[in-house]
Amino acid sequence: MLKVEHICVMNFENAIRGARNPMNSWARMDSYYDGEGRFVLGENDLSLALRLCSAGTDHRKFLRQILVSMDITAPMYWWKEFDTYKVGTVANSTSTMHKIHAKPFELADFSTDHLTAASLAEFGKYVAYLETVRLRYVEGKDKADWYDLIQLLPSSYDQMRTVTLNYEVLANIYYARRNHKLDEWHTLCDAIMELPYARELIGACGKGE
Repeated sequence: MLKVEHICVMNFENAIRGARNPMNSWARMDSYYDGEGRFVLGENDLSLALRLCSAGTDHRKFLRQILVSMDITAPMYWWKEFDTYKVGTVANSTSTMHKIHAKPFELADFSTDHLTAASLAEFGKYVAYLETVRLRYVEGKDKADWYDLIQLLPSSYDQMRTVTLNYEVLANIYYARRNHKLDEWHTLCDAIMELPYARELIGACGKGE
């Protein structure tokens, strides 16, 4: 299971203006903001952006200046793969170390969407045991119980992180992970392609690789 929320795309105008710096072609800028405050790429600017994207990473530096912030909720086994993307990303996560005991454990805290019925039944017993340990820790504050919680926590536990990255990183993610075995990557790739002009710009990046 993966969920993407609170998406915010920033700095489109500045990125496009910067893309025109090498040729001093600012007079050809034709982008604008519509009545709802959304940035709209004009015909000239979109044409330039597509040419730069298809020309390869050395030419599409402006993509690194289009910033995206989003909240991603996903299981820990997926986050271990996402952490491959260290350059051009920043993330603040909810804390398992400090807050693992703050609320009761329940099945909804874990990604169980692919478990068989038999496995789900057994996992429910495991979650019930985790809750028993949590209550014991809350009552006695014994560090041994806290370590039990940390070391027993399965990789299917869902964590939310607020992530900031850019269109270049998103393009790298999309082309590296769109055919991945994990469904979580497919969900993120679908969300990426719904961002403003992602189908045009990230689509053009694929032509230059």
